[in-house]
Amino acid sequence: MTLHIQKIGIIGVGTMGAGIAQIAIQSGHDVVMFDAKAGAAEQAHDKLLKTLGTLADKGKFSHEKAAEDIEHLSIAQHLDDLKECDLVVEAIIENLEIKQKLMQQLEAIVKPEAILASNTSSLSISAIAANCRQPERVAGYHFFNPVPLMKVVEVIEGFNTRADIIEALTQLSIKMGHRPVKAKDTPGFIINHAGRAFGSEAYAILNENVTPFYDIDRIYRDGIGFKMGPFELGDLTGMDVSHPVSESIYHQYYEEARYRPSIIARQRFIAKQLGRKTGKGFYDYTSGTKQGDVAATLVEKFDHYPSVWLATEYSDDRQMLEHYLQQFNIQIEQNETPSAEALILIATYGEDATSAALRYSVNPEQVVCIDLLYGLDKHRTLMPTFVTMPEHVKAAQSIFNLDGVSSSVIQESVGFVAQRALAMIVNLGCDIAQQGVATVEDINVAVKLGLGYPYGPIEWGDVLGAEKILKILDRMTTITRDQRYRPSPWLRRRVQLGLALVHTSH
Repeated sequence: MTLHIQKIGIIGVGTMGAGIAQIAIQSGHDVVMFDAKAGAAEQAHDKLLKTLGTLADKGKFSHEKAAEDIEHLSIAQHLDDLKECDLVVEAIIENLEIKQKLMQQLEAIVKPEAILASNTSSLSISAIAANCRQPERVAGYHFFNPVPLMKVVEVIEGFNTRADIIEALTQLSIKMGHRPVKAKDTPGFIINHAGRAFGSEAYAILNENVTPFYDIDRIYRDGIGFKMGPFELGDLTGMDVSHPVSESIYHQYYEEARYRPSIIARQRFIAKQLGRKTGKGFYDYTSGTKQGDVAATLVEKFDHYPSVWLATEYSDDRQMLEHYLQQFNIQIEQNETPSAEALILIATYGEDATSAALRYSVNPEQVVCIDLLYGLDKHRTLMPTFVTMPEHVKAAQSIFNLDGVSSSVIQESVGFVAQRALAMIVNLGCDIAQQGVATVEDINVAVKLGLGYPYGPIEWGDVLGAEKILKILDRMTTITRDQRYRPSPWLRRRVQLGLALVHTSH
């Protein structure tokens, strides 16, 4: 029997609850709002009325449609007023004990066939349902802020959740204009889980003093192609929101190294440098605009450049570098070994510049490494060894500024910045697939819609080259002996079999 959902109760009418109410009434569903705070539901009603009017003024739909939609919205004075609802969604405080008590209260009020759902972002659905008489009718229904614009919702199956309830919520999501992604009840579900690598690796890079925070943001944004860098995003979200989630997922996974939080984040959390909301985070917002960013500078053109000796692991990388150098008439040495004056340019993956110099048996004083994982069209990242001659560093930077594209010169780091970030993002996506949290398609779709990445984490591995990603992870694990970088078996097997990461088994 297909469950019919027409009347929806929403408990907690903050930003999330009101957003869910908006998409529900706009899709023709009846919504009853309840909030324990006196007057909150009435305020949410008035705000929604104003929002619909504004959208109608902008031509998104007619004023008649706005008037019809608001008629679907009513206010409950008591929890008992939700007794006729087919579905009740709670969007209250992230506190397990409070949510458990609410679910028990609702069980005594609603119809036996009614669905109970939680919009929790970090708590276990199975735990929320644990004290219910009918835990099988409790599911997770996790939307993202702002709900009307973020067109994705995680439909989460608790340990006991019935399949027909997951299907009913899936169909409801589609009716409300959102893409449902089905997830198992695991810490962070899909989107918050997959998003761990984006920020945690940036904090690890900063903690190692590889390059300043604004330069990491620049590489993430101008090089990789993210809309915001991790420290810009952290300031926007607020350290009081992001850091507790990081700690929660880390502890829920029993201190799994992949999710290790950062001491830098904790220090800022304690110091209440939370970001935009407090005026200070990594950047300074006390003036009303973001301050503290340092623009990349272009190094002036040299009168004479040293000849360049190239070391690459992939023929495409060599062709890319040769094409770039030849258009500016930079001499390329063709001998098997470099001359004593040459700038040794190494396109390497997953290792630091010292390791690369030793692997090629060349003089580390002449070496500058370059990250080609995302090509040469955008921002470039250069990495000298600890002993590289300063004039060679300047020459390399000037060479890669000749077309007006900016570059960063970083301290030694396994995997540069972008390689570390992207390899971890891909690897974590593969791990989520390995755990069976969701399908490959849903993982990719969820991350693109929920986090705004250019690609889903697993398909991104195919775009960059899964074999390169595996090489980066293997080398970082070997050099650092840090288990956070160990490759997912799911990734390794597909590389070994020559399969695309998005390939699904028969």
